[in-house]
Parts: sequence; C-alpha cells; structure tokens
Amino acid sequence: MNDALIKDTVGGLLTKLGLDFDDVVVSKEEDMVRAEIVSKTASRIIGWHGETLNSIQHLSKSIIRQQEKLARSPFLVVDIDGYRKTQEDKVRSIAEQKAEFVRKTGNRVALAPMSPYFRRIVHLHIANTEALSDLTTESAGEGDYRQVILRQKDGAVATDDQELAPVIEASSDDGLDNLDI
Repeated sequence: MNDALIKDTVGGLLTKLGLDFDDVVVSKEEDMVRAEIVSKTASRIIGWHGETLNSIQHLSKSIIRQQEKLARSPFLVVDIDGYRKTQEDKVRSIAEQKAEFVRKTGNRVALAPMSPYFRRIVHLHIANTEALSDLTTESAGEGDYRQVILRQKDGAVATDDQELAPVIEASSDDGLDNLDI
C-alpha cells in the first residue's frame, strides 16, 4: 500500500470532518499497516467508545480499497494517542489470563464476544507466542455474538451440540467493560 495515499486519505477525512490534527504517521507492523494520528484533541477523534475512530478507519479502508482497486480491504489500523494499541494489549492480556485457566482445568474457555479485529488479534497472539504454543483458538457464534474459544491443542474438538464448560462471562473486573470489542 502507498503510504502517501494512506496519509492523504486519513488526513482528508479528518479535515472534512473538521477534526484538528497535526500529522498522520504511517508505519508497517508484521501483516498490518498502522496510521497513527497526531493531535491535541485525541478524545474528539476517538469519540464515544471509539466510534468516531472506527468510522474513520472504516471509511479510510473503503476509500483505499477503491482507489487501489484491491480485491479485499487492506488491514489498516487507524490509531491515535495509543488508544488502539492499549486495547490490543488488553485483549492479549485477557487471552493470556484465560489461557492459564485452560491449562489448570483442561476445559475450553469462551472469551467475551468481540469484533473481527480483536478476534484476529487473539488468534494471532495465541498462534505466534511460543509460551502459548500448547493452546489453539477457534471462533464460534454468529454476528455480534461471535467469540474466540481457547483450548488445549491435544484436547478433543467439541461438536456443535456440546456446551462450553465453563463459559466465562465478562465481569466488571476483567477489563472488558470499556473495551470497544
């Protein structure tokens, strides 16, 4: 992807929305491109629970896909003031906590439902972290209720008629209450 196109697209959207910013810094990380917005008014750009930032990201991906004539939307993450990075770290941390539970009990665990973006973060983290190599992930559920299932690699794969034991519900102390997932 063209860094200048990403910078112009994100910057153009911010300008049209009347949101003040100083710069857009584009960097490549593994299999994704991150566009970091530099601004003194980060909270205005983030919006309520990240809705404005999500919209800017979605529109940017759509515009870039169309202009570059790509078959699929690029894996572009628009961030500001480390907001998304913090969320990604929180999701990874929760996955690691649940991984310990899986190891201790031998049971599978379902994480709280989350967006495709955060499910992907969990899948990649479990797959690419040497300390978690004894675990595997799968997604289950439909739409807004789709969730990541953590289980041991040598464990039996459950059929659709089996209930997850135990299903961990999101509680106010697990860090998911203010996560835009």
